[in-house]
Amino acid sequence: MEVLKRINEFLWNFPMLFLLLGTHLFFTFRLHFIQKKVFKGIKYSITPEKSGKGDLSGFAALATTLAATLGTGNIIGVSTAIALGGPGALFWCWITGILGMATSYAESYLCILFRRQNKDGSYIGGPMYFLQDGLGKKGLAVFYAICTMLASFGVGCTTQSNAITTTTKSLWGFSPYIVGFVIAIPIGFVLIGGIKSIGKVCTKLVPAMGAFYIVACIIILTKNAAFITDAITLILESAFTKTSFAGGLIAASLQTACRYGIARGLFTNEAGLGTAGIAASSAITKNPKRQALISMTATFWDTVVMCAITGLVIIIALLKDPLSAASYNIGEYTSIAFKELPFGETLLGFSLIAFAAATLLGWFYFGERATDYLFGKNGIKYYQLLYIVSIYIGAVMSLELVWELTDFINAFMAVPCIIGLLFLNKKIK
Repeated sequence: MEVLKRINEFLWNFPMLFLLLGTHLFFTFRLHFIQKKVFKGIKYSITPEKSGKGDLSGFAALATTLAATLGTGNIIGVSTAIALGGPGALFWCWITGILGMATSYAESYLCILFRRQNKDGSYIGGPMYFLQDGLGKKGLAVFYAICTMLASFGVGCTTQSNAITTTTKSLWGFSPYIVGFVIAIPIGFVLIGGIKSIGKVCTKLVPAMGAFYIVACIIILTKNAAFITDAITLILESAFTKTSFAGGLIAASLQTACRYGIARGLFTNEAGLGTAGIAASSAITKNPKRQALISMTATFWDTVVMCAITGLVIIIALLKDPLSAASYNIGEYTSIAFKELPFGETLLGFSLIAFAAATLLGWFYFGERATDYLFGKNGIKYYQLLYIVSIYIGAVMSLELVWELTDFINAFMAVPCIIGLLFLNKKIK
């Protein structure tokens, strides 16, 4: 734990912040602020393409991406970012989402451009293919695929199952050992069904759980409208100055706010990791630009909307009752806000469980594609077994260790993807 903490403090205090923000800014200007077309992307996502090749509709590919990104990062991740980085961390998380849309567009475009068709007619793609076929760097492609496979066990699996068991133990006193075993069974059946099974579940689960959570947060904000201006002012001030908050329990410098805001922003929207492109590669499309615009909206929904609204309700709740933070651990501050709703903590618990379950599905697909690249079809059955076992392992691990592992793996997954994006940027229209 101590070794991981020291490595992450080094990586995320300057190298990764510089690399990620630099890449996001580069593609924002290189693509003439492509973010302004986000509403066109939303329109495309609900308008099926009449012709094209692929396995999933554009919306199903987007839903698979959102299933992976709309997870504990939107609830627990935002809570820990504010607890460790102060209210200003929310600003940097939000900025990561705004700028990250350009990087998400770029990685999705290249993944579709260099995707391959299998013998059975299905399509497969991801940064490992544009690193190998576009950049000509097989070693870098292999390194990325290894990182993706490992990340699927951390970001997508153990983090999510840990969140589920933490929630069920807190609300109902269920044993993590039993819950970990129980959730592995239904998730395993969906995973074995492959991308079409995952896409089918995600297209139904993601819109329902997203709408439910947003409506609940809007109700809380409406009840506390008088605090919204103060909360926004505090967020902006804390983003650039050292502040003390929640009765002195939360204090952070500019560097700390940036570190946790950007790290959690990356964790939740994954712009720069290349995962959006893996899902986009399966989409039915004949135009990389069209599907890249659709995929870009995942970052918008995930960070610009969901993380922002979560952070706002947390900060308002702590403004109303600063001492309430002392009664909760750093990953549970969202619960303070949801106490204002009838059965609020139970509703939040169900939301968290749904988000985490969806992420387990989405990230399985990313890891499976990486496994296919590294070991071929024969390796997938072993990956499936390990992933399902990891659901149980994550369920009984400590939360702090899970998050430190997640930050560590994210850093090493982002580097090869960003190298490929920057060197191949001229191929992106």
